[in-house]
Amino acid sequence: MNVLMPYPDLSPDQMHQLMEIEIRPEQKRYSGDVDMALYTLLGCLDGEIRGFALLVDEVPKAFLLLKHGRYVPEWADPQAVTLHALQVDWRMQGRGLGRACLEGLPEAARGAWPGVKQLELSVDADNVAGIGLYKALGWVDRGEAYRGRIGFERRFVLEL
Repeated sequence: MNVLMPYPDLSPDQMHQLMEIEIRPEQKRYSGDVDMALYTLLGCLDGEIRGFALLVDEVPKAFLLLKHGRYVPEWADPQAVTLHALQVDWRMQGRGLGRACLEGLPEAARGAWPGVKQLELSVDADNVAGIGLYKALGWVDRGEAYRGRIGFERRFVLEL
C-alpha cells in the first residue's frame, strides 16, 4: 500500500532512504531533486511549506512540497495550497506513483492547513502526460500561469 507521509513523521531510516531517490537529469529542470526540495523545506520555519514522501512498502519512492500562505506564487490564488517539486524515483516511474501522490494531496493539504479550499499547480505546456493525468484526476486548466521555458506554463486547479 502506498502512503503519503509528512516529512516530520518519517523515521531516521526513511529520511536516509529519501536521499536515495534519483531523478533523471532531464527531469531536474522541472522538479529539482530531493536535496533542493529539502533545502527549501528545512529553510522554512513557519510551517507554510510542508514536505511529503510517498512510501512504497515503507520506503520513500517519491517526494513533493506543498506551499501555503506567503510562499504561494504570484500566479496562484493567495488562499490556495500549491504543489511543487513532485519527484518520483526514475526506477519507479510508470507504476502509478505520480497518480498516488496526486490522489493523496487533498488529504495532505487539509491535514496541514484545515479549511483550505483548493490546490493549484503549474505545468509546462508540452507536458502532455502530466496534463492528461491532472485532467483525469479532476484538475481544471485555468489558463496561463507564467512564462516558462517554452512559453507559458499552464495553471491547474483542484477544488476541494
